[in-house]
Amino acid sequence: MMNDDFWLQAWRDGNIGFNQAHASASLLKHWPVLQLAKGTQVFVPLAGKSIDMAWLAGQGHRVLGVELSPLAVAQFFDERKLRPEQHASRWGTRHVAGAFELICGNVFGLDPVVLADCAAVYDRAAIVAQPPDQRQRYLAQVYGALPNRCVGLMLAMEYPQREMQGPPFSVDEAEVRRHLEPVWQVGLLERNDILAEEPHFADRGLTRLSSAAYKLVRGVK
Repeated sequence: MMNDDFWLQAWRDGNIGFNQAHASASLLKHWPVLQLAKGTQVFVPLAGKSIDMAWLAGQGHRVLGVELSPLAVAQFFDERKLRPEQHASRWGTRHVAGAFELICGNVFGLDPVVLADCAAVYDRAAIVAQPPDQRQRYLAQVYGALPNRCVGLMLAMEYPQREMQGPPFSVDEAEVRRHLEPVWQVGLLERNDILAEEPHFADRGLTRLSSAAYKLVRGVK
């Protein structure tokens, strides 16, 4: 069963194959499309200890991440030799150092107040971490709490779901549009066949695997 304990145990066991050693190539390629000014706050759901957050800070952004696992939060700051200030809040413990704020708490506990200053959202691992019966709630509740004119970059995966048990789960374009439009404009930036580059997924039984990148814009026609 996919629940909080599943992810907490994954971090305790070090079963974090979703964590990357280098910033996402899709992030580097597509982030400039959003044309964000330096100083912009970027929301990163299910942040883990992603190196993508360090890359975003390197572009001059402030990063607001939410992560369930206290191990992941501690490792993110430890690996950068940062000692964050910690503050209790209704959303979880807030860890703040430099350009980074990580809230150790459940993403479903966030609301428009804590996300009010987020001009952008970067979703690499969160959407594909949600099982089918939870994705609609995630997109409605979490994306629904982001402010008007927020822009975003969402990275998803597409494959025959019957061939592999997630996570990561397959999320196709029709589903993204169904749950986000018309509140959000959804634009497909790129779709690529990546099975040859990800042989471990072939080992898990996949016969097809594609990546998809979307530009999102909330409430602007």
